[in-house]
Amino acid sequence: MLTRRGFASCALCALTGFAATSVEAEGPAPAGIKREILKRMDGPTSDYETIIAAAEIAPGFTVPRHIHPGIESAYIAEGGGLFTVDGEDAREIRAGDVAQVPPRRPHMLKNGDKPTRIISTYILEKGQPLSIPA
Repeated sequence: MLTRRGFASCALCALTGFAATSVEAEGPAPAGIKREILKRMDGPTSDYETIIAAAEIAPGFTVPRHIHPGIESAYIAEGGGLFTVDGEDAREIRAGDVAQVPPRRPHMLKNGDKPTRIISTYILEKGQPLSIPA
């Protein structure tokens, strides 16, 4: 299971011009994941916030089942693995793929034999943690 420290969504790229904010604000990532919150913004409405984050997942690491209190839209920049979302068939994801996870839908990733780099945009309920164990 995922620790209460939370899941780090995605760690990569300087292709965005966003200034990184403190990772400690979300708590440390579990071993096997490096993450960086790139930008945190209010909206799209007053009761939500948008978080853009980058993560690097170590080869062979399994990101345990977890949920987000809002939608996650992810771009796989490098690597890939077996992506499982409750209610859907498990599928292989690879560099160049995109994935979207509905709010509060448990999901996980079993990484392949290379690092996986992901950029995610979260639209979350304000005041909620980025990730919750499922």
